Amino acid sequence: MNPRSLSSWGVPSGPPRPPNASRDDWLTAGPIIPQLSESAIQLFGVTKAFAGHVAVRDLSLAIPRGSVFGLLGPNGAGKTTTLRMVMDILGADAGTIEILGRPLYPRMVVEEQLVFFATLKGVSRSEALRRVGPWLERVGLADCRKRKLNELSKGMQQKVQFVATVLPDPEILILDEPMNGLDPVAADAMRQTLLDLSRQGKTLVLSSHQMETVERLCDSIALIDRGRKLLDGPVREVKARHGKNTVVLAFDGDGAFLAGLAGVQKVTDFGRYVEIRLAEGSDPQSILREAAARLRLSRFEIVEPSLHDIFVEEVTAHGVAAA
Repeated sequence: MNPRSLSSWGVPSGPPRPPNASRDDWLTAGPIIPQLSESAIQLFGVTKAFAGHVAVRDLSLAIPRGSVFGLLGPNGAGKTTTLRMVMDILGADAGTIEILGRPLYPRMVVEEQLVFFATLKGVSRSEALRRVGPWLERVGLADCRKRKLNELSKGMQQKVQFVATVLPDPEILILDEPMNGLDPVAADAMRQTLLDLSRQGKTLVLSSHQMETVERLCDSIALIDRGRKLLDGPVREVKARHGKNTVVLAFDGDGAFLAGLAGVQKVTDFGRYVEIRLAEGSDPQSILREAAARLRLSRFEIVEPSLHDIFVEEVTAHGVAAA
């Protein structure tokens, strides 16, 4: 593989775009050899506006090398715009970025387009052909190598995009909603593959609405809303900053009364259990006493808040402040 050279703060132009391919098709990232730095990707004061609407505002991020990084935020927060700028699909109006991008084309045979994009990254055709089979086998598409992309389901197309990303053995992988369109079995297989890549020292940057996936995969995260960064840092530190003030309770019976107990700020029902967010200074033992008196408990645990709760709390607070 021929590594691309990057200036310290510049944006690489990326591989040539084949004929008839629009820039909106440029959706996956390929290999990049970062500078000798602790960060694989850095954004400094990045801003992007569309027709007067600022989608990303003065965004700065540092993504550690060899980490799994989650970019979080509600719809319209600026996640996809940020990733498209990182992949050089869109140009930033201000600030600096680095990474490169790659398209997929719906009428090409899966095997041929995978080999084509791998050769754009400096992989020989013979080596690309050797790598295609094992990767398609791993993602459950061994029987699809001679089919056209537009003949495949959304989930299968997602897998082909992923194989195109990993086939050249890049140092960095950028994945926008990698679990989107995958059934539970395929999603579990994808999570395991991402963890395996992380253990190999690859840097993964992913955008996802699935907080459980983010919590299981990511070492560090950034949460953005309306183009602004609300928080970032290692997942453990982010959760620790929000305090250990959540009680997980599993039980048999009617727990509707829990929301009315003194010191309870919010109750989130997950079906098999509930998470009770306590107000500052509240005593979890009082919740235990009240619950034990009226319910048959199978689990009581004091935990840090989930990323789901932190996401909702931060975005809601930001929305109120911006109103």
